[in-house]
Amino acid sequence: MTTSIPEARYPERLAAARREATRSGIDALLIGVGADLRYLAGYEALPLERLTLLVLPSAEGTPATLVVPRLEATPAMGCPGVRTGVIEVATWEETEDPIRLVATRLAAAAGGPPEAVTAVAVSDGLRAAFVLGLQAVLPGARFSLAGAVLRALRMVKDADEVALLRTAAQGADRVVDAIAAGPLVGRTEVDVAREVRDRLLAEGHETGSFWIVASGPNSASPHHEAGDRIIAGGEPIVIDIGGTVGGYGSDITRTIWVTGPEGVQPDDEFRRLYEVLRDAQQAATDAVRPGIACEALDAVARDWITAAGYGPRFIHRTGHGIGLEGHEEPYLVAGNGEALGEGMAFSVEPGIYLEGRYGARIEDIVICGPDGPVVLNELGRELRVVRG
Repeated sequence: MTTSIPEARYPERLAAARREATRSGIDALLIGVGADLRYLAGYEALPLERLTLLVLPSAEGTPATLVVPRLEATPAMGCPGVRTGVIEVATWEETEDPIRLVATRLAAAAGGPPEAVTAVAVSDGLRAAFVLGLQAVLPGARFSLAGAVLRALRMVKDADEVALLRTAAQGADRVVDAIAAGPLVGRTEVDVAREVRDRLLAEGHETGSFWIVASGPNSASPHHEAGDRIIAGGEPIVIDIGGTVGGYGSDITRTIWVTGPEGVQPDDEFRRLYEVLRDAQQAATDAVRPGIACEALDAVARDWITAAGYGPRFIHRTGHGIGLEGHEEPYLVAGNGEALGEGMAFSVEPGIYLEGRYGARIEDIVICGPDGPVVLNELGRELRVVRG
């Protein structure tokens, strides 16, 4: 079972990022704590008030530097990008100004003073305080977002990334299957959510990131936070869960109906709603192929649901990209004309919500394969009716 990205991949990623930066007219990428840093260096740094920054000049042959506070030197030295020799580590003391250290490294790469740096791209989530500091020491530089440079690299997953996504998806499948087997009736949503978290970790996830357990009328709220409501018979439960394996995310949603000891079956409206939803999710999944626009894929699910009269009840996009972040590009939503490409990974998750009554959602993680969809989740999508 694959649980990490091979170290040899990081020099390749750094070289590709340099090429993209050069193509974009960027002198250097300045990457703070977050998914971009983990993608390029394999370093999952702590999000501190102290600056941690990967300084990656676009020019070939110039050193890439991971600037870290001295107290973080040991984990920084142990990350794959450093171990493979393609990234240097520069530490700073508590009494030093790390922004000046960054400027010095950039100036050395540019072969002149900091004023010679004309364009840098900073990671999208870099703290405003750090950005303002960098702008002060790089007065001649145009600032932009690194996400625009790295998006093409991160959207397309290689075989190792797909393997991690698959491992995560299949572990999450087993968790939902176990939760649906019960017991459920008489328990609070939050109690079931705790079980979800524990089972994700037991299935090999290093983190449990979220655990939506939405019962009864709460199932009509897509981002419901599990609370003290007691699950009863004769109602649906939307279970939307996910975590990470090797940094790469799982995300699955299934909707079950709990009959309780009285054997209360789904009403006709819910059965019809669910059948429409299942067919819409299947149609959108079947439509996945290289070249189809993200908005066209969204329209496949939305048009199906609208034709059945539930259009206004589908209140979110059809899907989102997934990888080192639970939500990343590409987004399957109206207005996004970008075409899918082979290797892109994303959710397909339409939903129908009747406010105050109930709702349902079905979600799988899908890879855009060369000839069509590759669905990573294997758990059945039919309405599962359980005693609970």
